[in-house]
Amino acid sequence: MVGLKPSEVPPPLGVKVLSAGTAACIADLVTFPLDTAKVRLQIQGEKAAVEAAKNIRYRGVLGTIGTMVRTEGPRSLYNGLVAGLHRQMAFASIRIGFYDNVKQFYTRGKENPGVTVRILAGCTTGAMAVSVAQPTDVVKVRFQAQLNLTGVERRYGGALQAYRQIFRDEGLRGLWKGTLPNITRNALVNCTELVTYDLIKEAILKHKLLTDNLPCHFVSAFGAGFCTTVIASPVDVVKTRYMNSPPGQYTSAINCAWTMLTKEGPTAFYKGFVPSFLRLGSWNVVMFVSFEQLKRAMMVSKKKVDVSESLLV
Repeated sequence: MVGLKPSEVPPPLGVKVLSAGTAACIADLVTFPLDTAKVRLQIQGEKAAVEAAKNIRYRGVLGTIGTMVRTEGPRSLYNGLVAGLHRQMAFASIRIGFYDNVKQFYTRGKENPGVTVRILAGCTTGAMAVSVAQPTDVVKVRFQAQLNLTGVERRYGGALQAYRQIFRDEGLRGLWKGTLPNITRNALVNCTELVTYDLIKEAILKHKLLTDNLPCHFVSAFGAGFCTTVIASPVDVVKTRYMNSPPGQYTSAINCAWTMLTKEGPTAFYKGFVPSFLRLGSWNVVMFVSFEQLKRAMMVSKKKVDVSESLLV
């Protein structure tokens, strides 16, 4: 990310990858109930969801969370957390941790890359991350969508069992179901999130509005979260519906989008927008603030180790 002083040495790739994965897990632990509420609102209106919860209606973020706690218990808010943490360690480590290095690769080490290069780097790391982490996303979404109600059969009992069952019933295609819409979504998310954060932070530091510390990271992350939600929400809804659907319900992600448009209208693409924004805004704040602090802490530790080793030589 931007903000390094000329005398500062950029963190090595391993530090950035580990910091990004850990920070994303911290952000998921804090914001997971909002993500679960978003998924429930997004799938509301689907035939399978309607049949499973005939007397349950979700209304708004707090209403959805309250309904889930009342009907399914507080633990339902963290359905799929294990798969979510799997996802972040595989996914965020690549899309965020590799971003600076890919950006430098495209510019051949030149400073101050343009917006086009940043977008290209964001698309690249986003696509790389989805290619690796897609099975974890499929399992996470399906856990968040399943109801913990008496008389309603649970699709999966645990994360590892879900991976095995999906592979057994649907093959490798089942584990990588929705890869195309997810690559599209994460190209948009990664570009908007990382590039917006980069540009906002760069502008704040350039005009000396704030120093490169927590308040600057907070403002930059919040702005990035809002921009990302506006751009990525329609693709996110299609991705969620398609990955959660049983085999045969939709022939493709495009068919899923067309079905939503014709049966529920264009507003269906922004179902769950408020929880999406609350989740992405808060997730961005927690993740980027944690990422910057972890990165610095790891660099301090690395310098201490290097100094100790040099003294022993």
